[in-house]
Formats: sequence, C-alpha cells, structure tokens
Amino acid sequence: MKMVLAGGTGFIGRHLCNLLVNEGHSIIVLSRHPDGATAPATVRSRVIQWNGHEDGPWATLCDGAEVVINLSGAPIADNRWTPARKRELVGSRVLTTRALLASITNWKTKPHTFITASGVGFYGDRGSEEVNEGSPHGEGFLAELCQAWEAAANQGETLGLRVLPVRFGMVLGPDGGALAKMAFPFRLFLGGPVLPGSQYVSWIHLTDLSRLILWLITNQSMSGPVNGVAPDSVTMREFCERLGQAMKRPSWVSVPGIILQIALGELASMLTTGQRVYPKRALEGGFTFSYPGLSAALEAVFSDSKTKS
Repeated sequence: MKMVLAGGTGFIGRHLCNLLVNEGHSIIVLSRHPDGATAPATVRSRVIQWNGHEDGPWATLCDGAEVVINLSGAPIADNRWTPARKRELVGSRVLTTRALLASITNWKTKPHTFITASGVGFYGDRGSEEVNEGSPHGEGFLAELCQAWEAAANQGETLGLRVLPVRFGMVLGPDGGALAKMAFPFRLFLGGPVLPGSQYVSWIHLTDLSRLILWLITNQSMSGPVNGVAPDSVTMREFCERLGQAMKRPSWVSVPGIILQIALGELASMLTTGQRVYPKRALEGGFTFSYPGLSAALEAVFSDSKTKS
C-alpha cells in the first residue's frame, strides 16, 4: 500500500517507517527538515518537505495514499510548560492534524484509514484506578491536549475515513524517548524513583508500538481510540527497580516531587502523577505483544543498545 507518514523522522517514526517498508509498503515521509532526515535506504521510502500547517507541493505526491499516519508533535517534556510552550504543543498536534485532513479533502483518491498519535495523558491523574478505552477523559493540561488532538482527528470521519487515535504510553527503545533521559542518572549510580513512587507508569516497547500500528492498518474492523500500552503497567518505584536491574545499577536516589516542581513547574506533574492503563481493545482484538512484561522489554532495549554501540 501507499502510505503517508507525517513525523516519520522522529524516534517512533523512524522505526515504524522501517517496519512498513520491510512489509512491502511504499511510504511518503513528511518532514519539516527533510535535508537532515534519516530514512530507510530503499526506493520504497521518500522524505519530502512540509511545514505542518498548510497545503503545498507535498499534497500532490500524497494523493492516492490508502493510509495516513500522523506522528507530528513538539516534544512534551523538553521545556517548561509556559503559556507560549503550551500553545506550541497544542498547535504542533492539532494544526498538523487539521492540515492533513484539509489536504485529504482535495485529494482525487482519498485514504481509507487515518491514524494519529495521542497519549495516555488523556485519562489524567487516576491514581491506582485501572482505565481502558471506555474510561472518561481526565483533567489537566495533558488531558485537554489529548482531547483536542483526538477531536481534530475525528473530523476525518466526515470524510469517510476510519479514524484511530492511538494513546501512547512511555515508549521504550534503544535510541531515544523518555527512557534515555531516565537511564542517564542510573548510569552514574544516581538513579531512583520520582516520589511519591506510587504513581503508575504505562509503557510499551517500540517494536510492539510499531507492530500495533501495522496491525491496526490491516484490521479494517478496528476504529476509534486504542491504548498503545503493554498490559504490565507498574508503579514508578517498581519501574525504576526493574530499570536498575536491567542496567545492573541500584535504584536508591529518590527524587522529591517538590524539587521537580521548582525546576520544571507544571511539567513536573507529568512525572509525579500517572495512569494505570490497560490495552483492552488491542487484546480483545487478538493483538499479541512481543514484550508484554517490563523486565523483558527493558532487557531487550539495553541489549539493543550494546549491539549498536
């Protein structure tokens, strides 16, 4: 199939693009910085320029794609959540989604499937309550961001598209993402949980997330939100213990939440609160995780890191 992948040069996009190409699909990658992009070394993938918010020459090349996947979005945790940064985080997700759908409106041959990234932040801070795709949205900036993101994507249904927002948990991979930042203090023997430690971490291995997206593409009966998480959500304290075990490092230097609040402001809430998310729709639909358990997933990540280094 011919597919369009917006945000395909990022941490998740690169891996997904390789998987789709290896499956025989033809991929058009939309990137704001195509000159510095790394794409699979194959004629089945092409990186082209787009600015993320309006039509351009790229639209003609994308016309006729059967699937459009939107992974675009400024990194959530790179800067404090000032009012200007919040507008950037929302705009880089909502406006790109609207731009893609506006372009699709004018395509001669429209896709049948529109997949967009979202996040487990949709559920807000839920303590130890287990939530799934049928649970209501929560409160807070991340919940509002995900709601706006998904609402923009759902407009694709008016075009006759099958819309699938995938709510990502923490994505574990060997070459980027939040795990790389969490692992750094462990390498210095200074690792430990962010207090209170009882907040839940919902996660997924990068390979499984890419496989899940491919599975959703090929399962035409699936539509609506899907939780992109493994079934083994754990507390922050347990996550750091297993991370230390995988890295052969202790997990003993706890980080007080008040310190993060001083350093990061409202962004600290992303680390001091959490969601216990269950992938109900994926499991009921028959998807099989390669890494359903955290320990095996972390061991695979650090094994891959050693192989690449």
